[in-house]
Amino acid sequence: MKFPEQFFITGTDTGIGKTFVSAMLMSNLDATYWKPVQAGLDEETDTEFVQRISGADSGRIIPETYRLKTPMSPHAAADIDEIDIELSDFKLPEFNTKHLIVEGAGGLIVPLNWKDMVIDLIEHLNLPVVLVARSSLGTLNHTLLSLKVLHEHGIEVCSIIMNGDKHPSNKETIEHFGNLPVYEVEPLEIVNRDSLIQQYNQITHSY
Repeated sequence: MKFPEQFFITGTDTGIGKTFVSAMLMSNLDATYWKPVQAGLDEETDTEFVQRISGADSGRIIPETYRLKTPMSPHAAADIDEIDIELSDFKLPEFNTKHLIVEGAGGLIVPLNWKDMVIDLIEHLNLPVVLVARSSLGTLNHTLLSLKVLHEHGIEVCSIIMNGDKHPSNKETIEHFGNLPVYEVEPLEIVNRDSLIQQYNQITHSY
């Protein structure tokens, strides 16, 4: 697995495993993590999860630009908080590690406000993408549609990470039509830094 200096982790859906993948990469790479928009503060946030699981010190964690109270699409959560999200407010942070990992909210076409979507944020930040997808039934349509949109916007896609029980046919099909490397991340009984390091090493050595 090779990653550019800076990249954006997005997904084919919400709850797809972007934060899990971010935690795995933070546990294995010399990287800094930034989630620009967090919607939902009642439970552990994605940033808090990544820091706790990876054991990253505070210098490798960039605070969110927007912290919204309600677990909804950012545009709707921002309306509740009476906050205006503007693309101009997002600027890539400085970092002192080898990589910067930026995690999006939901999928590519999730609205940030009433005019911009997550894909517009990716374009604004000018970052290549790592696409996280489920491994199960339905992933072909969601993943290939996401790739189509990214290519239409001229956004580079580095790789695809499929999250869930292995499904060789889906992996083969997405590699064929997407013309990209596809890595498979299987569910873990225990999620901690040690298990994520072990999983990353298994993936790396299998390719």
